[in-house]
Amino acid sequence: MRLDVQELAFGYPGKEVGRDVTFGLAGGEVLCLLGPNGGGKTTLFKTILRLLAPRQGRVAVDGEPVAGWSRGRLARAFGYVPQAQLGTFPFTALEVVLMGRAPHLPRLGFPRARDLAIAREAMAVLEVTDVEHRPLDRLSGGERQRVLLARALAQEPEVLLLDEPTTHLDLRHQAGIHDAVRALGRARSTAVVSVLHDLNLAALFCDRLVLLSDGQVLAVGPPEAVLVPEAVRAAYRTDVWIGRNAVTGTPLVVPLPRS
Repeated sequence: MRLDVQELAFGYPGKEVGRDVTFGLAGGEVLCLLGPNGGGKTTLFKTILRLLAPRQGRVAVDGEPVAGWSRGRLARAFGYVPQAQLGTFPFTALEVVLMGRAPHLPRLGFPRARDLAIAREAMAVLEVTDVEHRPLDRLSGGERQRVLLARALAQEPEVLLLDEPTTHLDLRHQAGIHDAVRALGRARSTAVVSVLHDLNLAALFCDRLVLLSDGQVLAVGPPEAVLVPEAVRAAYRTDVWIGRNAVTGTPLVVPLPRS
């Protein structure tokens, strides 16, 4: 399985947000989108998912453009976890995770034993089995985020898009989620694209990085090739020191005080 984004221009009526964005990744690979706030990352996700029509270029899965796909086929191929959702829903955590099975059910069908097993397996991976009977609006922000991630894993997508997946999470669960997503992606040959603001987490857990600024790609490649002072300074307009993590050898980015 392979996802390709080719020369994509995207935005809203009367406003271009990004242009000439090109990258690709294979199943089992984890790619991270980096860049300052307002750089077009979330809008890019919405365009990949066909929630917004591209102004130019194309998105393809295994060489086939998704422009002609039905909503059902898109839902089976793409899993999406948006930025933290703070609304209230009258559903338990287990019911929310089971919603991820909807694309695999017949019309007007109900979850089967297999669907329930897949949902509970995803909840176990993300350590939320103990809250399965609690309403979503009574969970902490971190618990809610892990439930939404479990819903996406239960969907068993070919491509998984994660928009700031570690919002509200402590260090343990930040690492746990990235470990789980990477392991499951490789086991199922799922292509994973994640938006992160923490450059050091991206360097630790992602195979390749795409650095965006003002809707354009500044750099694409492995962490050590993208996280260099010149590129980070150009994207974030701030000075940084970049060294090496003494344990993992991955880049370590530290912002420098302006004084």
